[in-house]
Amino acid sequence: MDILSRIVLKSLGVMVNMLEFPHDVHTHTVFSDGVGSIADNIAFAEEKGLKLLGITDHSHYVVGKVFNRYVREIRRWGGESETTVLAGIEGNITPNGVDVPDFVARKLDYVIASVHEWLETPGEYLELVKLALVDENVDVIGHFGANFPHIGFPTIEELGEVLELAEANGKAFEISSRYRVPELEFIRECIRRGIKLTFASDAHFPGWVGNVGWSEKIFKKAGGGREDLLFAEFL
Repeated sequence: MDILSRIVLKSLGVMVNMLEFPHDVHTHTVFSDGVGSIADNIAFAEEKGLKLLGITDHSHYVVGKVFNRYVREIRRWGGESETTVLAGIEGNITPNGVDVPDFVARKLDYVIASVHEWLETPGEYLELVKLALVDENVDVIGHFGANFPHIGFPTIEELGEVLELAEANGKAFEISSRYRVPELEFIRECIRRGIKLTFASDAHFPGWVGNVGWSEKIFKKAGGGREDLLFAEFL
């Protein structure tokens, strides 16, 4: 996007990102609990100058024939966009594992797994995350640590176990601008260990797509570069 286009969009009230690594790979649509269509999310991604957008609706909404239509629409609208659009999903980490079966994962570009349950202790939270870290279908852990202000913070040793498991299994963590997690030192340790990272708005409204300024800011503060991003090839 050239400078003139950015000025025009800004005058129309569209916030245009000036990002070094312009991507947002955690967004929702009307296929789950978002309010915009897939086309709406893509349109805002284009307006904001994103090079990469991920559509990641909640797994428990997109089942059966709805899932097939979901993937078709992402491929259709994505194929018409100058922004690279990936088909993803956000799975729920439960005590029984991540609710994304093999046949679903095979049709997608990537899978985010997140804890959405209310828990009592950080230990319970980490045990669920560990289930996702050994799941072959999972690529990214979503909004890691968003629960900690409410249930308490784990020890450095406990976080170290999570990082070791992520490193051993090639999993990535998202940097969530919505929840402002993970913490800076955790991101630094991911970078040191070669654990990949992604930027995420967790947008539920099309206008929120691309709101990843905090993600990039803390990523760069931690010393991150292009080589530390999971989807660097698209950037």
